[in-house]
Amino acid sequence: MPFSFLSPPSPPPPLVSPISSSFSSNRFFMPKRFIRTIAKASEDDDDKPAFNPFGFVTDNPSSRSAIQLPESPAEDGNVGQMLYVILRAPCVLCPNILLKRIEDKGKEYGSYIKSGGFRWFVRETGSPESRRGTVVFLHGAPTQSYSYRVVMSQMADAGFHCFAPDWIGFGFSDKPQAGYGFDYTEKEFHEVFDKLLDTLGITSPFLLVVQGFLVGSYGLTWALKNQSKLSKLAILNTPLTISSPLPGLFQQLRIPFFGEFTCQNAVMAERFIEAGSPYVLKLEKADVYRLPYLASSGPGFALLEAAKRANFKDITSQISAGFASGSWDKPILVAWGISDKYLPQSIAKNFRKEILMPEKVVDALRVFFDHKKPA
Repeated sequence: MPFSFLSPPSPPPPLVSPISSSFSSNRFFMPKRFIRTIAKASEDDDDKPAFNPFGFVTDNPSSRSAIQLPESPAEDGNVGQMLYVILRAPCVLCPNILLKRIEDKGKEYGSYIKSGGFRWFVRETGSPESRRGTVVFLHGAPTQSYSYRVVMSQMADAGFHCFAPDWIGFGFSDKPQAGYGFDYTEKEFHEVFDKLLDTLGITSPFLLVVQGFLVGSYGLTWALKNQSKLSKLAILNTPLTISSPLPGLFQQLRIPFFGEFTCQNAVMAERFIEAGSPYVLKLEKADVYRLPYLASSGPGFALLEAAKRANFKDITSQISAGFASGSWDKPILVAWGISDKYLPQSIAKNFRKEILMPEKVVDALRVFFDHKKPA
């Protein structure tokens, strides 16, 4: 089975705009969860940890400023500023005006599409006449398709037609309440994704790029069940083996009562992204990840429901066994950011060993069975 494994060059590539993707060669691109602009903390930060009402949020300059209520408004667009204005505004209209100022941030190349009874937010670059085919990018939890905006632009320039949806319950897409038409199960995510592909008119075999936890993993389990719809598959830092660790966020979401508190943390998504690497998001980028959680409680509870219903061991078992079964025959690219603190590079290496095992067994059997006894 065609297979290629790539890891980033050493030393690490130059820092570029955060939470996007870029090319380090014509064949390799790396999720920008691991390439971010560094925001330096003040000298006092090391000695005076800020009060932290969110127990799972680790100290860093971005989140510290986001969860505090300063004496004067924080930098424009910061959650600290929003909380400050909402609590102290002289009239009830001010918070709405402030939210309006940033509600259109992060919607590059995107539009709303009705499919399967839900409103999806889908980013698109290139055109159906693009000579090199269609690429669909799937994000993981708790993020959104915003992370693909830069690589989509560059891929369109390279001749590809690109789509990147916000999964239902995430980003700017609909966030239905569980029990009212959508319960955030793996089966339902697969079903609505099938309907979205039909709505978008993606009928020929397409290229699929998958990254991240939970709904990212559902992208891989969908691929295993729909191999005929794909021409190639690219995997970027996604749980691939049963030994893949489960980040603390998803463990906390499954704890009764504590999960309900955790899921409403407005800086949850940005902190999950930042905690996966040594870098910190710029505030204007962090705004985009915060906005859905500031606009309503919907995205937090959607993530909570998805995490509660997910059987993480079963999902990774499906992925590990499915790709190693010998039935998968499409080319796979595994591109891994080695600074990922959630998923070490060993996960990708072990996956590669497992997926090549059937070929080694077949080669050995052929040699053994074809060997003729000397006359």
